[in-house]
Amino acid sequence: MRNATLRERLRYAFDNSMAKGPIALIGWLALVSLALILVVAGLVALLGVAPEGISPTGEQAGRPGFLDLVWFSLMRTLDAGTMGGDTGGWGFLLSMFAVTLGGVFIVSTLIGVLTSGIESKLDELRKGRSKVIEEDHTLILGWSPKIFSILSELVIANENRRRPRIVILADKDKVEMEDEIRAKVGDTRNTKVICRTGHPIDLADLEIVNPHGARSIIVLAPEEGDPDSHVIKVILAITNNPNRRREPYHIVAEIQDERNLEVARMVGRDETQLVVTGDLIARIIVQTCRQSGLSIVHTELLDFGGDEIYFQEEPSLVGRTFAESLFAYEDSSVIGLRMADGRILLNPPMDTPIGPGDKVIAVSEDDDTVVPSRRVTDWSRYVEQLDIDTAAIRQPPRQPPRPERTLILGWNRRGPTIVNELDRYVAPGSAVTIVAEHGGVQDDLAARCTALRRQQVSVVQADSTDRQVLDGLRVESFDQVVLLCYEGIDAQEADAKTLVTLLHLRDMAEKQGRHFRIVSEMLDVRNRELAAVTKADDFIVSNRLVSLMLSQISENKELTAVFQDLFDPEGSEVYIKPVENYVEPGRPVNFYTVVEAARRRNEVALGYRILAQAGDASKSYGVVTNPDKSAVVTFAPGDRVIVVAEE
Repeated sequence: MRNATLRERLRYAFDNSMAKGPIALIGWLALVSLALILVVAGLVALLGVAPEGISPTGEQAGRPGFLDLVWFSLMRTLDAGTMGGDTGGWGFLLSMFAVTLGGVFIVSTLIGVLTSGIESKLDELRKGRSKVIEEDHTLILGWSPKIFSILSELVIANENRRRPRIVILADKDKVEMEDEIRAKVGDTRNTKVICRTGHPIDLADLEIVNPHGARSIIVLAPEEGDPDSHVIKVILAITNNPNRRREPYHIVAEIQDERNLEVARMVGRDETQLVVTGDLIARIIVQTCRQSGLSIVHTELLDFGGDEIYFQEEPSLVGRTFAESLFAYEDSSVIGLRMADGRILLNPPMDTPIGPGDKVIAVSEDDDTVVPSRRVTDWSRYVEQLDIDTAAIRQPPRQPPRPERTLILGWNRRGPTIVNELDRYVAPGSAVTIVAEHGGVQDDLAARCTALRRQQVSVVQADSTDRQVLDGLRVESFDQVVLLCYEGIDAQEADAKTLVTLLHLRDMAEKQGRHFRIVSEMLDVRNRELAAVTKADDFIVSNRLVSLMLSQISENKELTAVFQDLFDPEGSEVYIKPVENYVEPGRPVNFYTVVEAARRRNEVALGYRILAQAGDASKSYGVVTNPDKSAVVTFAPGDRVIVVAEE
């Protein structure tokens, strides 16, 4: 093999140095400038062509020396205008012209190199690859439509924090992320949102956003591909990172399919709170379709805009019972207990004692508002001290459940779960009719709905937006109608199909003079206002509800157990029941009276719904959660009481 020549070696070394970027280029320009200045100064000094006169310091002098000529040459290299004042012989003038001409090329090249280097650095910054040095920040890994609701909620939650920061890492252009956030979230108030481009599974990219210093980490599932596999890989990249911190992480992640839940738990262990989004939305739809207005209650409990769920230890309640804690707060509603051993009990037996280390679980405006009112000084006389009107309390016998007929229009992956969940709520002899264009409904039911005991299922393959199909179903004969969004199409197109069906149903209800409960699933919260003209009873914006829950759990991981209990058919859930079951309509009572009426039924009163305001969005569609208990209200027939109960 032929050895490289000296010229080739020098050329190779030069190419390598030039490849190092602007710094190397500036170094070469400096060397060329220095060589030019020294050569010209040396020639002028050697030939003695410099004129006698003024020195660089401005003093009278004879012929300038070598250092003086170096200074002259340097000034003409940097500023071509300096040459205009030169005098002397042609030898000196030509020498200064040469050094000035060389300086023009050198300075021009330097400006180009600097401009290119600055632009390159700006491009690098725009790519979002610089390291984040934030601490105690909320980290969001991934990008989906849910991120805008999450950001909006976290901005509200961070209002009382000092210098809150939210960092986002997603495989998306940094500038695009920032533009979308500005357009869809708007003002982030005191919260600074920082976007970085990278893949959450890549360990090097993860280090950019400092997950080891994050207060909480939210992992979002992508919309395409296998979302659960992606989420599990991200959790694995965090918990098994070679540079991981010693303290446990607080990770909140969404899982689409319950079948992947066990694997995710093995990977995340106690550091990860998992939200099974498919089951969550299905359960909310089932609970809501049987109780008008329940979606509004769920949204009130899940968002940060009104009242939320807090945990508070109260020493003055130690030795008291859970029933007594219901009356201890004026502007907070106790719904359960968090025991000292970590157990979550929603609506426990009324005689459950409160011990040291136990915390009340309360719905309140903020964590610092969960403060006892101290109105009761003698618990044996709490009825008198709280002005409870016992004469207004009614306790009619419980009515046995009757069979229900449910109509499901549309179909998606949550359909089988909805059918299974309905079977756990309805009375024996109930029926479900499914109308969908999707030809695989029967296969889905055969694979995932094999243990139905209380209801029969029938399937009609047809277009659920077709008016003739709806007329043939005799919709008015059903107790409730559930509209599911189709999958595999654009979110706006899916919501448009839902809106068309809702308009048909509204027209049918008006022409027949009948009312039937309608619960509609929607994908984009912006379409919620458009659909309001259809006067459906409830709208389930699935992406928003999941976003709200992820945001809440990111702030307090113990809420995971609370939400699991609230949305599980086993145990206690939120119900909206007729006011006639609790107090006499038309009679002014304070809310303490409603709480006492619910207590006698082993339930917890959380609020109420005024039927006359059910269509008024400005008044939360008549829903009032956590009212001041001393405030007097006069209920009308048809109004409802919101309770946490077992059935």
